[in-house]
Amino acid sequence: MTEVFESLQQVLTKYSLVTAFAVVGATVWISYIASERLTRGRLHGSAIAILIGLLLAYIGGVVTGGSKGIADIEILSGIGVMGGAMLRDLAIVATALGVRMDEFRKTGISGIVSLLVGVVMSFLVGAVVAYGFGYRDAVSMTTIGGGAATYIVGPVTGTALGASSDVIALSVAAGLIKSILVMTMTPFVAPYIGLDNSRSALIFGGLMGTTSGVAGGLAATDPKLVPYGAMTATFYTGLGCLLGPSVLFMLIRSIV
Repeated sequence: MTEVFESLQQVLTKYSLVTAFAVVGATVWISYIASERLTRGRLHGSAIAILIGLLLAYIGGVVTGGSKGIADIEILSGIGVMGGAMLRDLAIVATALGVRMDEFRKTGISGIVSLLVGVVMSFLVGAVVAYGFGYRDAVSMTTIGGGAATYIVGPVTGTALGASSDVIALSVAAGLIKSILVMTMTPFVAPYIGLDNSRSALIFGGLMGTTSGVAGGLAATDPKLVPYGAMTATFYTGLGCLLGPSVLFMLIRSIV
C-alpha cells in the first residue's frame, strides 16, 4: 500500500499542473454544491471557492513555512503556475473578447457613464482607505484601489506597477469583501433602487463591477437579470485593468 501511495505521489507531482486543475475543479464543484444546499444560492459558489482557496493558502503557508501558500507543497506546486499572471491575464482577455460591442451599445449613454463612474469611484475610495491605513505611495494606493474595483483588477494593476505581494494580497481581500457584500445585499436593496428590469441591471453591473458579486446578487433577485448585469460588469473589469495602471495611477500619483 505504501508503494502505491508513493507511486501516486510521484505521478501527481510530475504532472503538477494537471493535478492543480483537478484540485481547483473539485474545489469549485464542492463550492457550488455548498452554495446551493447551504445558502440556496444567495452566496455564490465562486465566493465560497475563493474563501476556500484563501484558507488553503494560509494553511499551506503555515505548514510549509514558505511564501507561496499551498503551492509550496510539492504535490500542489502546479497551482502556482495555474494561478500565475500568465493564465490569469489570459482568462481576463478571453472574457473581454467574449463580450459583443453591439450588445453593449444598446445600454446607451447611461451604461457608459455607469462604467466610468463605477471604476473611478471604486479606485478613489480604495485609494483613500489605503492612505488612511498608512499606504502613502501611489503604487500601493492604486493597487488597493484596483482591489476595491474587483479582486481581478487589483492583482493586474499591482503586477503592472510592481507592487509588493503583501499589497496585492490586500487588493484581493478588498475585492473579495466587495464581491460578498454585493452578492448578499443586492436582494435586499433591489426593491428600493428599482432593480427589476434589464436597463437598471445593466447600470447596476456597470456601477458595481464585480462580476461574481453582481451575478450572484441578481440571481438571488431575479435570474432573468443576470445576463444584463454580468455583461456590463465584464466590461467594468476590462476597463479597470486598462485604466488602473495608466490613467488612474497617474492621477493618484499627481495627487500624492
